[in-house]
Amino acid sequence: MPEGLVCYPPLAVTRSVTTLKILTDDGETPAGSVHIVDLPDPAAARAFAFDEPNYQAGAYRDVLLRRWHNVLGRTMWDFPGGPTGGNRYLVLGLGEGPAADLVLPFDRDELVAYGPLLSDDGDTWLGTVVLLRAPDPDMARAVLTADRYADIEVHEWEFGGRR
Repeated sequence: MPEGLVCYPPLAVTRSVTTLKILTDDGETPAGSVHIVDLPDPAAARAFAFDEPNYQAGAYRDVLLRRWHNVLGRTMWDFPGGPTGGNRYLVLGLGEGPAADLVLPFDRDELVAYGPLLSDDGDTWLGTVVLLRAPDPDMARAVLTADRYADIEVHEWEFGGRR
């Protein structure tokens, strides 16, 4: 997984939807971060990512920018399950072929964020991002239709990106 993933919906108001720290399998060591922010366009997303002081200082090896549609319609701060308790997973489905999983799963109680990754113009489906609370990585992975993706990555994460 890239060290930084910035997803941006096409909204005019700037606000943080999600900021999280990705952890390695030991559940303690940082492996990257994800920022989902409302920004007006690709240029603003690039400025957010590449003008960031840690990026400028060489802290990140890679940054991946993708447009994202917030199907759930809330921020991680609105998640009724709160910032603690349970196992949290980032599920990143890397798209291949026709769009998949565009509709929210029936059981939404454990979803923190959900939506498709899109091309800069918003016309091409590139995959799906899901943040959720689940008993284990296999249950987290199962929220996506496995045979509709080139790959599905599952990573532990924690709220806020900082301890």
